[in-house]
Amino acid sequence: MKKFILFFGSFLSLTFAFVGFSSFEPDRVEGFHLEENEVINYHVPEEGETNEIAKKSSVPYVGKTFIGFKQAIAFKESRGITTLVNPYGYMGKYQFGKSTLRAVGIFDYQEFINNPKLQDKAFKALIAKNKWELRKEIEQYSGRVINGVEITESGLLAAAHLGGAGSVKKYLRSNGKRGFKDGFGTSLRSYISNYASYDISSIKANANAKASQYN
Repeated sequence: MKKFILFFGSFLSLTFAFVGFSSFEPDRVEGFHLEENEVINYHVPEEGETNEIAKKSSVPYVGKTFIGFKQAIAFKESRGITTLVNPYGYMGKYQFGKSTLRAVGIFDYQEFINNPKLQDKAFKALIAKNKWELRKEIEQYSGRVINGVEITESGLLAAAHLGGAGSVKKYLRSNGKRGFKDGFGTSLRSYISNYASYDISSIKANANAKASQYN
């Protein structure tokens, strides 16, 4: 009886398996399937090949470069929206005030709003001017720690973008006691901290920098 039950159970299992496979219909995804007898040839790259592919990638790594610096500032100021004008009248992706624009040689504000390339030029010119204004402070204070934050060139120039070179000088000379916050409550200390250690050596100090001088 035990042998009969075992045999009968095996027979039923094989029967169900055969019926199940014979009724199986493969799904066909439109636009992505193989025709009969069609073969796909593929190759999995080895480690050396993967590194070579990465070198040829068109996706740039901006990191702590000047490009990374200006992209980080633009995202903080406006989320990169070139046509943004905030409630205080600051405009563009770097949020320039009219007086700052005039200082870098821009007087047509409508053109500025509609010209992303001009906005980049203005940003470079302002960095050059602030680099000149803060040249002594950059040399004197770089590497020091004020309010728990290490002072770096890029951090100071980011802070100058927020509150002006004069505010940065007061902050440093008072050992961080004379701070500054913009209309949204953003402090110099936060900019000095968040934008530290970027390499912005490609922009040279220039007291008379104008947007028209840059590409």
